Amino acid sequence: MEGFRILVVDDEPVQREMIAEFLARAEFDVQAVSSGAEALAVIKKERVDLVITDYKMPGMSGLELVKESKEINPEVNVVILTAYGTIGTAVAAMKEGAYDYLTKPVDLDELLALIARVKERNQLLAENKELKHQLRDRHQFDHLVAESGPMQEVLSMAARVADSDATVLIRGESGTGKELLARAIHYHSPRCNYPLVKVNCAALPETLLESELFGHEKGAFTGASYRRIGRFEAAQKGTIFLDEIGDLSLALQVKLLRVLQEKEFERLGSNTTLKADVRIIAATNTDLEQAVKEKTFREDIYYRLNVVTVLIPPLRERRADIPALLDHFLARFAKEYNKEVSGFTPQAKDLLVKYDYPGNVRELENMLARATLLTRTSLITEEALPKQLGSDKKPVRLADQPGLPETIAGLESQMIAAALEKHDGVQTRAAGELGISERVLRYKLKKYGLSWPEKSID
Repeated sequence: MEGFRILVVDDEPVQREMIAEFLARAEFDVQAVSSGAEALAVIKKERVDLVITDYKMPGMSGLELVKESKEINPEVNVVILTAYGTIGTAVAAMKEGAYDYLTKPVDLDELLALIARVKERNQLLAENKELKHQLRDRHQFDHLVAESGPMQEVLSMAARVADSDATVLIRGESGTGKELLARAIHYHSPRCNYPLVKVNCAALPETLLESELFGHEKGAFTGASYRRIGRFEAAQKGTIFLDEIGDLSLALQVKLLRVLQEKEFERLGSNTTLKADVRIIAATNTDLEQAVKEKTFREDIYYRLNVVTVLIPPLRERRADIPALLDHFLARFAKEYNKEVSGFTPQAKDLLVKYDYPGNVRELENMLARATLLTRTSLITEEALPKQLGSDKKPVRLADQPGLPETIAGLESQMIAAALEKHDGVQTRAAGELGISERVLRYKLKKYGLSWPEKSID
């Protein structure tokens, strides 16, 4: 079969030629060599998908060939051929990275089935690699919408720390995109080929969260009917994202401190210490400094987490990002919902740009999803937007307004000025219209500092 290359390695000519000829008739791209040294020379120069090698050969054994070939190309698959009496050595070879083994004499149908499994595995690995590339592309820093100066600074700092193993604390209001930034940092780090595991510390009660983070052994507590692998263990060599870290209980903060300091932990119900080869990215919208003062957040945890802090400003403080975000989400939802929507009416765009977005980018995203679904034209109109946008007037706070006496005085001075203007400065007529005496009018002119030439009736 074209595109799948097989290398047969055996010092016995009859065995080597029999397998090679059979695979050639099955239309595989096959090459046969008589030693491990020849096989390595081929692997160094050409792409090889599968090596089928005898275990016992003069010079270099099959086990040594497994080790050497994996150093040259970690993705090459190696199948060991062994006699019944040496199956143990074949198993040892598998521990060194061999894909599988076959016993001699080789069952050719079994060989074809094994090759089919190798091809399927290669395809899955290729698809997995492609998905990882797509994820990395999707979470590129330059794919994050950041037209404003403050967000450019955020992305610049995140990009600088991504290549390190430093603990990162991302702070900002709910909906600002803390998880999105954490993903971008992970996919630009040396750990990008390993898991990114997310834990929402506010979503689970303390009793469940401890097991979620560190895992448990069977029988560790009532209902623990099996061993559970915790999130720290699942994230080995990768990154763990601890969202809403400010809501972590004091008891769990102590256990997290050990992970931060010693890089180790135990499952619940176990005395075995496990190493935590994990990078930690945490996020919160809590005022941690105030929490430390109130003794609800440990000071030592705070300083351990606060190695590198990235503060994402709220959307209302980076309005330059709003037009670009609107275009980004509109294009995304138009494609997702198969709607021919290309833009906004001027009135709708004006409302969307001026709105304060208390829910930040998440609110804007949900608003655009709804508007794209509801609009009946090729443009997003005011009617497709939530009503609160049209009434986005900031509520009047009494503390910000003048008191009742000041308000009355201001109104009174305006009425006096208007009456004098109407009667061309004749105070008798102005006082008559206002329902006050001339003496009272003169007093109020002096009180309010109004200068008006006095005129009398001709």
